[in-house]
Amino acid sequence: MYGEVRPPSQAGSFYAGSSTALKRQIEDCFMHKFGPGKIPKVMEEGPRKIVGLICPHAGYMYSGPVAANAYYSLAMDGGVSVFVILGPNHYGVGSGLAVMNRGVWRTPLGDVPIDMDIATEITRKSGIIDIDSSAHAYEHSIEVQLPFLQYLYGSSFRFVPICFRMQDLTSSREVGYAVASALADKNAVIIASTDMTHYEPHRKASEKDRRAIDAILKMDEILFYKTVESYDISTCGYGPVIALITAAKKLNAKKAELLSYKTSGDITGDLSSVVGYAAVGFTR
Repeated sequence: MYGEVRPPSQAGSFYAGSSTALKRQIEDCFMHKFGPGKIPKVMEEGPRKIVGLICPHAGYMYSGPVAANAYYSLAMDGGVSVFVILGPNHYGVGSGLAVMNRGVWRTPLGDVPIDMDIATEITRKSGIIDIDSSAHAYEHSIEVQLPFLQYLYGSSFRFVPICFRMQDLTSSREVGYAVASALADKNAVIIASTDMTHYEPHRKASEKDRRAIDAILKMDEILFYKTVESYDISTCGYGPVIALITAAKKLNAKKAELLSYKTSGDITGDLSSVVGYAAVGFTR
């Protein structure tokens, strides 16, 4: 029906490999002491103020509870028809900016169809995004968001995946403008997938990440980029975050709110070398 099937590359590693175990794992993230502490049920008549979210993408045992805070807020906000998920390219494969514009992505919870019309429109408006499935074949940053969305919305949504190997300020902003233009009249949410500082002591990572988060909360993508550069912050998805901030402002977002910040050290107790995880919501 949908053509190309992108099979899961991370089922059984970043998240559980069977439907039953995966649902239980997601519920454990919601109920975790660092999660919202409640199992969400989508409020279909919610206010629909969320324009975008920043979510982490490590294994669920590490970053899942932080991500659960973002997805809980999403459930309380109402039904969503389409998600544009922006993630970094960790493997250096494929085009600098790559979208898939047809087919489905498969997880243990089922298949998620790509919104071909919106993918095509974003590609047309940007002029710098290539249609390239090879960049997405093994990339986890976008894939790990889908089971949370499937848990909330079942099979009632479509999505558009955009993978960033090229994350300079100009290109990332250009993607943001194109996404905002394509979503102007849509019931849509943009998700920027990133982890924060990588493999530094907990205190140092937290200090660096606080600087980056402060720039995000000011909704200033130029300040965010300069902060990441100036303080050598090893956040892997800074391009997706720049694109999200740019798009969110175009889509009339007025506020960015930190929903959760933890490090892997908070989860494991090992504070010697951690990765930072943040969940941020952008609302009208």
